[in-house]
Amino acid sequence: MSLPGTSATPPADGRRPRRKRPEPTPAQRALGLLARREHSKKELARKLQARGVEQQQAEAVIARMAAEGWQDDARFAAGLARMRANGGYGPLRIRAELGTHGLADETIAAAFAALAEAGDDDWTGRARELVSRRHGTGVAHDAAVRRKAADYLVRRGFDAASIRAALRDGRRTFGLAELAHRGAILPRRLTPANRPPINGCAAAAVRAE
Repeated sequence: MSLPGTSATPPADGRRPRRKRPEPTPAQRALGLLARREHSKKELARKLQARGVEQQQAEAVIARMAAEGWQDDARFAAGLARMRANGGYGPLRIRAELGTHGLADETIAAAFAALAEAGDDDWTGRARELVSRRHGTGVAHDAAVRRKAADYLVRRGFDAASIRAALRDGRRTFGLAELAHRGAILPRRLTPANRPPINGCAAAAVRAE
């Protein structure tokens, strides 16, 4: 005997039919996205609308998420800028990407200020490291390789001043062994008066003598 409203015949495979899950509310969708990672307001609105949320509903939900601290454009911008800088991208690329999110100028400026405060804005040093990793030490003496290195840094979003400084520093930095190999005559004892204009590894080697 079956209960009212139920089928007397069970499913052929013996399983109970699964209940259909209720459709998530716009707020639940927004929270699900924000729980995975930070989103800008613009990005969050686009994703909500792609999931069937109407524009007005999306805007209202995003305002609520921001008011409750779940969404924050400044936090998003600072995190994205830090991630891109650590990933080897330059300031022009980072600024352009932040701009695609419709962020206010002061929000973007605050993100770069946070990079500076953390000591993550040494763009020349980052550019030099990328060139060394990609092209080794041959950049200093090969014009064709220098052009390739400069093009690479442009694509990564580094500014002209950082690119020039990185390539120029590479041409002027030599170790003692490389100076000797190039025929540089070094005195037996180095003093401030006769020390050649070297830096980086060479300076460390000089201090160790």
